[in-house]
Amino acid sequence: MAGPFVISRPLRYGSPMDAAHDITRIRDMAEFQIRPGIVDFHGDGFERHLAPRRGALRDLTQGLIALDAELAANGITTAFLAQFWSWEGGMRGPEFARRLAGALRDALPQLYTAMHMQLRVETHMIEDFDAIAAFVEEAGIRIVIFNDHLPHGPLSEGKRPPRLEGQALKAGRAPEAHWRYLEGLHERSPDVPAAVAALSAKLRELGVRIGSHDDATEPTRTRYRGLGADIAEFPETIEALGAANAAGDPVILGAPNVVRGSSHKKGLSAGEAVRAGHCDVLVSDYHYPALRQAAWLLEAEGIDAWPLISEHPARLLGLPEGEGDNCVFDAAHRVVGTLTNGRWSYMAAPLYEALR
Repeated sequence: MAGPFVISRPLRYGSPMDAAHDITRIRDMAEFQIRPGIVDFHGDGFERHLAPRRGALRDLTQGLIALDAELAANGITTAFLAQFWSWEGGMRGPEFARRLAGALRDALPQLYTAMHMQLRVETHMIEDFDAIAAFVEEAGIRIVIFNDHLPHGPLSEGKRPPRLEGQALKAGRAPEAHWRYLEGLHERSPDVPAAVAALSAKLRELGVRIGSHDDATEPTRTRYRGLGADIAEFPETIEALGAANAAGDPVILGAPNVVRGSSHKKGLSAGEAVRAGHCDVLVSDYHYPALRQAAWLLEAEGIDAWPLISEHPARLLGLPEGEGDNCVFDAAHRVVGTLTNGRWSYMAAPLYEALR
């Protein structure tokens, strides 16, 4: 006999007709509540599944299968994995991006959740831009977000950047060589705007949605919007957020920020932005459970938050609307079932027992 909340293995059983019949039955059960499936526009929590220890996991397919289970157990039916193309190397380097794209392709028949890649491009890696455009087309990537995480302050002063040794280790370089590499990237700053504009034009021709990450000022948001990068992902200041809102740019903020009550980097408060009506989409960022937690927290305050994690991201991504993606909650707001594309991708003991 199953315990009060013993999570079963992820499963798919029966046909879509069977699942539809289950949903009809569940609607009549007072102890459960059905919600639209959660669409995660940006999450990098997958890194823990694909590299639990540095270099330990060579078969990424198995990590994706484990990730699939976690996503389904959190009511997520569509997930975009936020993968870097970065000078940071390791899991954030170009070679890992290629490996992940290949693993997603190979694992597809074994996955229940609809998984895609969001590519986060470091703006100063301009020598890679042709390769990035080709990779985006080959891998069928729908979203590209521009980042600039270079430590420009120390580099402009000729100082040793923070955390240099750890970054160099990830990138497979000696610390001094990594420092010189970062200096070279920093020195090409005058060439970056034109290169980013050219890459943006290629991406738009491919039908890719483009955005920018961590905008701190109104001019930065305006410049990216002018390039067709209209998505404002994690604006860092009220100024940048206001510029995005004024122009009608979709604003993406982190659900963990809402759950915590503040940014872990002491930046913009996502909760305050949502309450003021200035956020369009909430994302898991680094913690998948935070999506449902944030939505329930906000709904307890009388805010209709579920569209921020379902309808809005689906519309932004141009995903087909339908009734095949749902998640089922118990009275304590725990996920007890998830349907993806009309079939069960996850079911916990309480729901299984109720449907027997």
